[in-house]
Amino acid sequence: MSKPFWQTKSLTEMTQIEWESLCDGCARCCLIKLMDDDTGEMLHTDVVCRYLDHDHCACTCYHTRQQKVPDCLVLTPDQLHTENLKWFPSTCAYRLLAEGKPLPWWHPLVSGDAETVYHAAASVRFRVISEDQVDDLESRVVTWPEVETNHC
Repeated sequence: MSKPFWQTKSLTEMTQIEWESLCDGCARCCLIKLMDDDTGEMLHTDVVCRYLDHDHCACTCYHTRQQKVPDCLVLTPDQLHTENLKWFPSTCAYRLLAEGKPLPWWHPLVSGDAETVYHAAASVRFRVISEDQVDDLESRVVTWPEVETNHC
């Protein structure tokens, strides 16, 4: 049996379809983050971009997102070894593969089921609020629990 593409190809060798399929749909990259000016620490909130569909953890304007949200990062293989990775969760497939780590058991490419992301508590589904409903981001700083990335 042959190995899956993410185990045989580098990120730069992947087709656009393969690249896009690496996204597990957790939407943690859509969380609004703050930077502590004094420490440089990244602070996470439970607030997401106004364009996130909370039920499906999908961007409602994916192909035009940078026009609507100029600071939305569009990750490409060339950006994987830059400071951009710190804005993505430690469970992000792009980040994991760039760091030479395997995909977690709950990733849809591994499990064959997109719902495992939610069942593993890796998703923001039902745990966030839209930025349209928040006046004070600093009051929404939270500590997101670490998600198990080891294979079961």
